[in-house]
Amino acid sequence: MFKWEKLGRVFNPLNVTGRYWLSEFAQAPSTLEFEDFIRVYFSSRSSRDINNQFVSYSSYIDLDKNDLFKIINIANKPILSLGNKGSFDEFGTYPFSPIRKGNEIWGYYAGWTRCESVPFNTAIGLGISRDNGKTFEKIGKGPILSYSLNEPFILSGPKIRNFNNKYYLFYIAGKKWLTIDGKPEMSTKIRVAISEDGVKWDKQNTNLILDKLSGDEAQASPDVFFANDKYHMFFCYWDPNSFRKTKARRIGYASSLDLINWIRDDSKAGIDVSEIGFDNEMIAYPHVFDVDGKVFMLYLGNEVGRYGFGIAELKGELI
Repeated sequence: MFKWEKLGRVFNPLNVTGRYWLSEFAQAPSTLEFEDFIRVYFSSRSSRDINNQFVSYSSYIDLDKNDLFKIINIANKPILSLGNKGSFDEFGTYPFSPIRKGNEIWGYYAGWTRCESVPFNTAIGLGISRDNGKTFEKIGKGPILSYSLNEPFILSGPKIRNFNNKYYLFYIAGKKWLTIDGKPEMSTKIRVAISEDGVKWDKQNTNLILDKLSGDEAQASPDVFFANDKYHMFFCYWDPNSFRKTKARRIGYASSLDLINWIRDDSKAGIDVSEIGFDNEMIAYPHVFDVDGKVFMLYLGNEVGRYGFGIAELKGELI
């Protein structure tokens, strides 16, 4: 088992004022390293309108590299604009994952739109930043990865990585919509697409992680980290049949030698909910990164990040 030492909550969005897009939630944190600071991108929600509807925006905070609890900057506007009427990202950009490409920063995000029979549908878009990651310009009005014969709905949760001079986009694809207590709940599975240029993608069209809870198990946030000649994936999972009652999202783990075939062993994840605090019911959406030889994990707490995200430090190695 890996051992993660929880260090505490880094950011609580409820403490921020004066930013219309950051009314609540700080979801799906993902980092980008700079010389003196770590930028943490995340997604938040605006205040609900008279119809109880909200939209999602992506922005960031900057953390002092020498003190990851010291917030030195909060974005003064969203990094991406919402799509035009009828676009796949008309109502939100969530989640967001950045990667450096030459002098640019490329950001992959899930855009979502509202539906009639189910709450939403999502596809994956791409924005490019030429101002050091402060804002991103979409490469077009449509997604780069969308619904297909084998993946008919819900492509979301992109995590972009470059291994062996190829781009790997880990994401989730909807398996089916369930009806639980009269309300729609989704079952999603982790998948991967491979690209030479980061724009044209070859979907592998296979689920990477075996189910643990049931065939309806929902999986999300596939975060892959390379260490000791092995690929390590941390992700979150839950049972959509009981989630609304139990609030039980947990972090799982799998390893691979080739990025396609994965061995799941959640007993090695080494991190769980706390007895008290903002993460005593739920722990989800892990993101693993290193700073000067130390490995950290950002994660969401209760209500899928309504009260922000915490940080844990790895004690030992990923082997």
